[in-house]
Amino acid sequence: MLNKSIIQDIFFEALSSGGDFCEVFMEDNFSTEIATLGGNIERGMSGRDFGIGIRVFKGLSSVYGYTNDLSHENLINITRRITKAFKGNKNDIVFNFDKNVSPVNHPYVNLPSTVDLSKKVEFAKRAYRAGMDYDEKIVQMTVNYLDQEQNVLIANTEGVYVEDKRVRTRMLIIAAAEHNGQIETGYIGPGALMGTEFYEKIDIEDYAREAARNAKTMAMADYCPAGNMPVVVDNGFGGLMIHEACGHSLEASSVAKGLSVFSNRIGEKIASDVVTLVDDGSIVNSWGSLGVDDEGMRTQKNVLIENGILKGYMIDKLNARRMNMEPTASGRRQNYRFAPTSRMSNTYIDNGTSTKEEIIGNTEKGLFAKYISAGSVNPATGDFNFSLSEAYLIENGKITKPVKGATLIGNGTKFLQDIDMVGNNLSIGQGYCYAASGALFIGAGQPTLRVKNMTVGGRE
Repeated sequence: MLNKSIIQDIFFEALSSGGDFCEVFMEDNFSTEIATLGGNIERGMSGRDFGIGIRVFKGLSSVYGYTNDLSHENLINITRRITKAFKGNKNDIVFNFDKNVSPVNHPYVNLPSTVDLSKKVEFAKRAYRAGMDYDEKIVQMTVNYLDQEQNVLIANTEGVYVEDKRVRTRMLIIAAAEHNGQIETGYIGPGALMGTEFYEKIDIEDYAREAARNAKTMAMADYCPAGNMPVVVDNGFGGLMIHEACGHSLEASSVAKGLSVFSNRIGEKIASDVVTLVDDGSIVNSWGSLGVDDEGMRTQKNVLIENGILKGYMIDKLNARRMNMEPTASGRRQNYRFAPTSRMSNTYIDNGTSTKEEIIGNTEKGLFAKYISAGSVNPATGDFNFSLSEAYLIENGKITKPVKGATLIGNGTKFLQDIDMVGNNLSIGQGYCYAASGALFIGAGQPTLRVKNMTVGGRE
């Protein structure tokens, strides 16, 4: 994608100003998005994004610049400009791209760019028809299709020179149901790191009917009562709670600065014995996976918490310097316009030993959170809140009536300690995460689990 001799010239220019590390990130990205409403195409967009980012370190300082003008003269000028802050003697270094990095293989069959647009539209229309046919209370279906082919080249002065092709597709399905003048929505968004063969591996219609069922159920539900109670969170994208409640607090971007409740606590017991938390960007074809991270390191499985004990953090290259630790293939960025930092990939609580039925049966009274829609956390304090898009009361060890308008309020540290039952039905959902290095594709998951006491917001 870029001649090695040009990359070497960039490196020499960067280090001549006293920098001690330089990295080049080149991206050629093709994407398609089709938005449909009422079965009709509302918006369609295909595009290509192409450019290069150049990053230089000196000690614990970092500078970053980017451009989509790949002429030799411009790249050298950009490098010269961003390293003006560094002063020092030229480093005599010979650059050899001899660090062998073998990306994790995420196979694909049908490259989206080779698939006719009409077929992609038909995928969306199939979801629309299935959702509208589910029930007369379904008044609207919104279906968005998207795909991406991101080709990246990453090289640095440590000898890395690696390319990675990331092929993704996803469908976002929103159903709206009306009951007695009240409208509620249901949402589901299946996706994977693979080509359009993904839609042959899943049942699009089943996903659409699930969104419709969610919407209808909530449209007919009463409001959730407020109070403190046990909460059972279902498997799958219920893992968004873990992502928000403690995942961000385990990213080196906050840990290295001492801004996390988990800073300097390796080896401490921070969760109950039944909690093992993992971040794994190497899961084959998973939505949040990569072949290499955006700093050119092969993705891997990182155990963050094991049986309640804090084992590690998600660490990018710059924060690894600040923490005097090794990077964990956690450097991520939205595109070449962003410098990378530590971010999650596929983050999940690992399987426990209980069944879902045992967890529900052992809960006399509480709330069953089937789907979580959104949430936020303050990494410095661990305080969080989440809204639920589908929830039910638990009474006498059984799931009973649906309730809407429920929120979960708590603290990440206490939340981890209060998990007292973990199921054996791990599932990982698909989503997005927005932070310092842009919007990223992430997986979040867990088995069904129980938190023995949480503050539930609702109506009295």
